[in-house]
Amino acid sequence: MRIFFVPEDRVGSDPLITKKLYTCFNLVKFAYPRWRAVYNLLLTRKKACKEKGSKIDNLNLQNAPIFKPIFGSSWDQLPSVMHKHYANRPYTYDITVIEGKLDVSCSGLFKYLAPLFWLFRGIPPANEKNVPVTVQFESDPHSPSLIFNRIFYFKCRKPYHFRSRMIQIKDSEVIEIMPLGLCWRMHCFWQENRVNLKHKGYALSILGHFVPIPLTMLLGAGNAEEVAIDDNSFVMQVAITHPWWGKIYQYKGQFTVKETP
Repeated sequence: MRIFFVPEDRVGSDPLITKKLYTCFNLVKFAYPRWRAVYNLLLTRKKACKEKGSKIDNLNLQNAPIFKPIFGSSWDQLPSVMHKHYANRPYTYDITVIEGKLDVSCSGLFKYLAPLFWLFRGIPPANEKNVPVTVQFESDPHSPSLIFNRIFYFKCRKPYHFRSRMIQIKDSEVIEIMPLGLCWRMHCFWQENRVNLKHKGYALSILGHFVPIPLTMLLGAGNAEEVAIDDNSFVMQVAITHPWWGKIYQYKGQFTVKETP
């Protein structure tokens, strides 16, 4: 860092120096409170995590599925296919593979932002039916998170990979971390014979911390559900609904469990 010394007799007499000092002062005055607010928020969250700890972040729990403490007492009520679907354990090399077909549709804002989603490997902003999809759920040997490796086989495009990572925040609250650090916060629970994922907002992943951001009014609320068909198959759908424009994104279809840990 360079520090420049300005003679006292030139501060008021030289207009250029006065202007530069005034501009720097205003920039610091504007930026410092905001930087301090973010810094204090991260410190507070770090302190809370240290004090509270995390139930799932424990090597002794690697024999239990990652999602068992998320579903809590409802875990035993889940049908067989859901136990297979959510069989991955934390801190292991577990892999679960499902295959199926999805109807993908987007409109409104997602249609206009499609080039950005394709570029940054976000959710695929396509309009196509019966798209073959393979999803590989991978445990992380170094954390309790679950990695989603989705491969969409669109007709006129190379196989498209959409990767994300999901981790438990507290009880039934989970967060999905997508490319560029954008996160989807949700409440995961079993009700009415289906797995429900209810929107709780968006966040940014910054240095391992999740900073809430008010994007629901812009991007809409994301919700998902999964319903068992038999011991090896289930139907699912993910939909993003905007408060003004209605449903602007959706993919839905059927999957079969092909490989379990």
